[in-house]
Formats: sequence, structure tokens, C-alpha cells
Amino acid sequence: MDKQKGIDSLFNPRSIAVIGASETRGKLGNDVMRNLIESGYEGRIYPINPKAGEILSHKVFRSVRDIPGDVDVAVIVIPAKFVLKAVEECGVKGVKALVIITAGFKEIGHEGQEAEKMLASLAEDYEMVIQGPNCLGIINTSAPYNASFSSGTPKKGSIAFASQSGALMTGILDWSLMEKIGFSKFVSLGNKAHLNESDFIEAFGRDSDSTFILLYIESVVDGRKFMDACRKVIPHKPIFVVKSGVSAAGARAASSHTGSLAGSDTAYDVAFKQCGVRRASDMAALFDVASVFDDMHLPSGNRVAIITNAGGPGILTTDACEASGLQIAQLTSQTVEFLKENLPPAAAVYNPIDALGTAQPEDYALCIEAALSDENVDSVLVLLTPQAMTKQAETAQVVVDAHTKYPGKPLIAVFMGGNSMVYPRIILTEGHIPVFDFPERAVHALAELYKYTVSRDSLKDESIPKFKADTKKVEKIISDVRADKRRVLLGSEAHAIAEAYGIPVARIRLATSSEEAKSLAEELGYPVVLKIASPDIVHKSDIGGIKVGLKTPEEVEVAFLQILDNARSQLPKAIIYGVDVQEMAEKGKELIIGCSRDVQFGPLIMFGAGGIFVNYLKDIAFRLAPMNRSDANELIMDTKIGTLLRGVRGESPSDVVAIEDAVLRISQLVTDFPDIVELDINPAFAYEKGKGVSAVDVKITIGGP
Repeated sequence: MDKQKGIDSLFNPRSIAVIGASETRGKLGNDVMRNLIESGYEGRIYPINPKAGEILSHKVFRSVRDIPGDVDVAVIVIPAKFVLKAVEECGVKGVKALVIITAGFKEIGHEGQEAEKMLASLAEDYEMVIQGPNCLGIINTSAPYNASFSSGTPKKGSIAFASQSGALMTGILDWSLMEKIGFSKFVSLGNKAHLNESDFIEAFGRDSDSTFILLYIESVVDGRKFMDACRKVIPHKPIFVVKSGVSAAGARAASSHTGSLAGSDTAYDVAFKQCGVRRASDMAALFDVASVFDDMHLPSGNRVAIITNAGGPGILTTDACEASGLQIAQLTSQTVEFLKENLPPAAAVYNPIDALGTAQPEDYALCIEAALSDENVDSVLVLLTPQAMTKQAETAQVVVDAHTKYPGKPLIAVFMGGNSMVYPRIILTEGHIPVFDFPERAVHALAELYKYTVSRDSLKDESIPKFKADTKKVEKIISDVRADKRRVLLGSEAHAIAEAYGIPVARIRLATSSEEAKSLAEELGYPVVLKIASPDIVHKSDIGGIKVGLKTPEEVEVAFLQILDNARSQLPKAIIYGVDVQEMAEKGKELIIGCSRDVQFGPLIMFGAGGIFVNYLKDIAFRLAPMNRSDANELIMDTKIGTLLRGVRGESPSDVVAIEDAVLRISQLVTDFPDIVELDINPAFAYEKGKGVSAVDVKITIGGP
């Protein structure tokens, strides 16, 4: 079904039925009716109530089936046990979209969850969309209409806001009315039985009334769909998210380095980064950014001019800018000379521009205009503190006038103070100037907008590389492991899978006796490494399960017996298949490349500094598979070891292209085989440019049947 067509009807209905409408104040059915009427909705309103009669001067119908005309949207506010029947009646009637405010579904347990599945099934059967259940409702200020039980309707604006929490929305709505922040759409996601955050992101992206998208989410229904929707929208509109809660993937025990190092929220952070979403730390930061964007153009760069009447706040703002990735603009010589000629001799003119505590509105006017007209300045922060000679209201008007004259660059005010700043802030707000109490919030909001432009411009429509691979061989190995009722692959099996995908590995063979171990060592060539082969022993070095640098048959025999003895004495219940004999790879820079599988987003690839201290150094970065080459390069360069791989202090650079290839081949492997839930290559040795990379120790765990 075409969900977007259904959302179009939801956003702009010609007629709305309220199933459960009530004439009793205080009941949800009455609140929804009042909000619809008081919001100025001009379409037809059909109250539905078995008692019939009239509600708020509107004729009441006993059932949606009795309505003579078409119904675009039905808002359902009846007890949960009657909802499924009402939904089916709406389907038969041909209603295009439903807003189910009623609670009592999956949030109450299994029975409610099953009812919710039936709601989604009915929506598909009748080709209608469902918002909710257990939601606040929906508000479209452009239509206008308010089909919610909120205690007011937000001011009209260009921010589209969707929230998984209805209670949070009521608080935000009340606050926004005080702060005069406007919205285009106000959507409560509820339980997301049918429509979810991805569907609304796509709809907001197509909505001409919405230019800025804000989300509060606790989870995403479909990670890939979410990322695809964001990638489609972000080149045109910013998406800022507050994400709370933790994923189920992070709660499970992880046996691999990758699984243990990937925190519960890592996949969300990585997903947001890869698709250009900016993540806000809290709701205040979210709306700080929105307030700046709503009234300003995006900054074309990160160069900031600071204008102040006090040195301390100017220094604080400078520090905040540098900490946030913004650059203090170097003013042109013409600007500096102009300021010298027009400001008192004691004024600072090199940025921050300190017009001194005696600064009058006309001083601020010439400083702001000089900064806005300077080609080296991308945005301007105006600070004001209340001093004896300060004229707050007149200075606020100067800021508004300057923005009117130079609308192309962001101009943000920080008016520090209490009662004396109330009226000046009103002047600024009404003049479409974002105003803050303290500089740190203003700087953070500006920095986030700049970072959005960077992430937006870095989104590349780059193809995913496809390498030749022996998938039949991998299928056979995994099938044999399952037949053996195991989930952890032996070293020889894991290395064979890596080889099948063209990942350079140190050759490895399984020996079940010391004689076989000596024979295999001769075949592979000395020196060799011996490792215990057991699915129950993941970290072999911890129990003396590895011997390295063996150069003779005698050393191999002694090591073989010692390894078995160590394993049996320390882990007597471990199942032992024998000992792996492996050629000893030439030493290089130690790397780790791995994968764990996130419930929402799928394969999460890790790269970083490898070796035995990986869990302690934690020099790691993550990306979601499948990856393109830019993703792989950024993954590597996000780590400290990535810097070393370029070559430092006269050292030759490592073979970064070969490392990228190894990362991309692993990305392809875990994408092709969802059975692989954890994979670690630790260490992988990186060699000089042109000499490649070698996977020394490969561990793979597959999921249950």
C-alpha cells in the first residue's frame, strides 16, 4: 500500500470523524472536538456516539457507516476493547487514515500486543494508514487543524516535530507557546503499530510547510528504512533527534571484542552519523537549534564574529566557539581600520570586538554592520550585559534592524541578565532574532547548524563495492557447524570463511595429534603458531592456549601437549577439537576489525588498534554495513591508529587501501550472511604501502537456528 498517500490525507483531511465524541467536558472525546473546532478547521466534522443527538453544534452519527459523505480521517477515542470493530467499520467505509488515541495495547502486555498486530493487519487489508495507538493525536497548523487532546494549539511555524512520547509533547507545546516557537506539524507517534518515524520523516521531507525536522524517539522500528528515509530528506532539510533508551542488542552478553566494546547506543550514534542526522543531547539543545534555524539562513562556514560590551563574556564565547569547532573569524584589514576609526581608543577591534561597557546602540550598530559585511565572517554573535550606560531595548532594536539589512548571515543575540532583559528579548523575538541568556547555548546551536551543513554536504551517493566471493564454501562451513550443534567456529573454519571472501589470512590447519601437528608445520613452513581449537575457549592466550615462534618439530610436539594440558586443567568442561597449526605472519601494526549485529540496524563494523590491550585502549570506531569506500576510509581515520597508518615521524605509511579492502570485504561478508552475529579479526597485521594486510586470528560466531 502507498503509506505516503495515506499520510497526505492525514495531513490535509477534507473531513474528520471523531469516534467517541462526547458532550461532557473533561472527556477525551470532548477535548478532541473542541480542539478541532477552535483550531479553525474548515472541513466537515462528524462526531460519532451511539447516543446520537448533537455535540458542540454538530450532528452526531451512531456509526461511521451512517455518515452520508466520504471520511478522510477518523480519530478514535473509545475504550480499547471496541477499537478493532471501529477500525474495521472505518475500513469498510473507505476512511483513508486513522488516529487512534486510545491506550491499552502493547504497553499493557501480550494481549495488547496481539491486538496491535491486528490493527496493522486491518490497515493493510483496507489500504488505510494508522497513527498510534496510545498517542496524543496530530496537529497541522497549516491546514489548520488540531486532532489531539492537547491543551492548546501551537503557533504556526516551519518546524515539523514528531515524538514517541505524548506526555513530552504536551510539555513542549506549553513551553513553545511561551517561547513563541512555531510548528508546521505536531505528531505523536504513540506505539507505532503501522506508521512509524520513518514514514513521517519521508512525509515531512515532502511537506512544503516544513523546513526543519525534530524527533524525540526511544527506538526505531526498522533501522534500514530509517536511514534510507533520512538520507533522502537531509540534503534538503535538517533532521535533529533526541534519542533516549537503550537497544536490546546492547543488553545481551557479547563474547567478542566487538560485541563487548559496542555500547547499547553505539549503533544509533553510527546510524545518525552515516545518514547525516544530528543528535541533540537533550530537548533544550534540540529547540535551541530549532530556534536559530527557524529565523536564520544556514551558516556558509564556521567563521564567527563576536561583538560584546564586556571582556569576560567575550572570552567565554571565544572558548565555547573553539570547543564547538567554530573558528574566530580574522577580520579584514578594512573592517579593523573602520572599527579603529569609529570606536573609543580602548576598544578591542580584532575579534572579539569589545565596544566597552559604555557602548551605545549606535556603537553596536556600526560593529554589527561591519561584521556582517565582512567577507571573512559567516555568522555574528552579539553579546550584551546590563551596565550603567547600557540601553538594552534600543540595542535590541539595532540588532533587529541589522538582520533586516543583512539577512543572509546568521545573527544571534545573547542578552545576559534578568528583569532588565525581558522587554529587549521580546523585541528580539518579534524581530526574528534568536536570543539566549548565556553564550554557551547560542554557540552550541550555531555550531550544530554548521555541522549539519558539513554532514549534509558529505553525504555521497557512492556505490557499495562488490567483491568476488565463494559463497558456496561459506554456506557449507556454516551448515557443517550447525550440524555439529555449535555456534562458535573453530579457527580453521573461520579462516576458511575469510579466505572465501578474499581477506588475506595466515594459513591455518587443524591437528588432532602431535604427529599431525608436526606434519602440518612442515607443510606450512617454520616458524609456526599453535592455538587451542575449542568453541568454548574464546580468549586463548588467557589460559596458555597459544604458543608462538615454534621453529622445530620438537618444539611443536612439546607445545601441542602443553596447550592441551593447559586447556584441560583450566577448563575441564571445554570441548576440544585439537590444536590449530598456523603459519607465523610477519609482524606489522596490530589492528582489530570486527562485527557485531544490532537488532535495529544490522551489522555494526568495528575498526581500531588491535592486540591484547584492545579492551583497555579502546581506540576504536564503528560504521554500519554495507559500506562504501568513503565509509571505510572515515572508519579507519576516526581512530588514533588511523593517523599512525598514514606514517608519522618519518615512518613509511601503511597500506591503507589494502586495509580498506579488508574492511569492505568483511562488510560484504556479514551483509551476505546474516547468520554471522559476531566476527573478530584480532590481530590483523598492517604492512607498508603496497605490502597489504594479514588476518592472523579470526573468530566467528553464528546465530541460533
